[in-house]
Amino acid sequence: MTTTTPARDVAIVAFAHAAHSEASPGTTNGVEMLAPVFAECYEQSGLDRREIDFWCSGSSDYLAGRAFSFISAIEAIGATPSIQESHVEGDAAWALFEAWLTILSGHADTALVYGFGKASASADLDATMAAQLDPYTQSPLGPGRHQLAALQARAGLDAGMWSTDDLARIAARTHGIELAEVAAARAEADPLTAFDCPPVTDGACAVILAAGDRAKEIRTTPAWIAGLGQAIDSAELGARDLTASPSVREAARQATGGAELGPIDLAELHTPYSHQEIIVRRELGLGDNVRITPSGGSLAADPMFSAGLERIGYAAKAIYDGGARRTLGHASAGPLLQHNLVALLEGRG
Repeated sequence: MTTTTPARDVAIVAFAHAAHSEASPGTTNGVEMLAPVFAECYEQSGLDRREIDFWCSGSSDYLAGRAFSFISAIEAIGATPSIQESHVEGDAAWALFEAWLTILSGHADTALVYGFGKASASADLDATMAAQLDPYTQSPLGPGRHQLAALQARAGLDAGMWSTDDLARIAARTHGIELAEVAAARAEADPLTAFDCPPVTDGACAVILAAGDRAKEIRTTPAWIAGLGQAIDSAELGARDLTASPSVREAARQATGGAELGPIDLAELHTPYSHQEIIVRRELGLGDNVRITPSGGSLAADPMFSAGLERIGYAAKAIYDGGARRTLGHASAGPLLQHNLVALLEGRG
């Protein structure tokens, strides 16, 4: 979707996420994680929940193990008054996309977007994640999620597109450790070590969007959405070049309306595996002058169905905290960077 001439200006004005945990004690409906996250967003924005025109969430029934599991999460909002609400089955970055369109169309002036996932509740996370693969030839084989990523990493190594030293440098930077520690790490799925793979993470995240003057009332420097784009590659892994992700490039093209990406101060990339950062950086053409995922990103903590929205939230926070003027938030979904979303954000004035 080309976004060069949006009908209205829309900005991110608040962002919060729950503490990352490898095993949170709450229920799978996310209420315990979401309630304090909502409260922090209200405090940041000065808005009351009754001033939110539209609510949109991202989560997964597969992960929760029951149909319409997101309905229970609405308890974190409150029973009254009635609300205008929607949900996407996936990362909440795509819920942000829907909320953005809702505001652009004039059906809302404010929106709260949230995502949540309790991966630790899954008795067999590999089996759950395999359900997103081709149902005839791949899903029945039940490949592990790290083993699939290892196939992608190996393809790049064999093609000379990256080296094990490249992966080690990314892992060391992300985890704040020395290269020697990475080299001594146990193999998780050859050629990936434990430091190249994301930990199981429970988490929740929320952002508030506001239009035009409403955003200016809330923030001195709102993080304006300059463009959003999304695209998807084939679900058939055998039909894809696993060392590339054309949908990243296409999502960026949509976000810019076909123009050059332009200067970017900071990019928050949703790359759960170390080698995937190389793929996404290459597709976006990000140089060494761009700060890459200073939050630590999903390689350090990968809360399912909110990690992508977190990347956009951190990219927005860098603007309204004064640390950057123009940032990029990236989210991915599906196996091996299949589905990608790019958000361009900027401060103005």
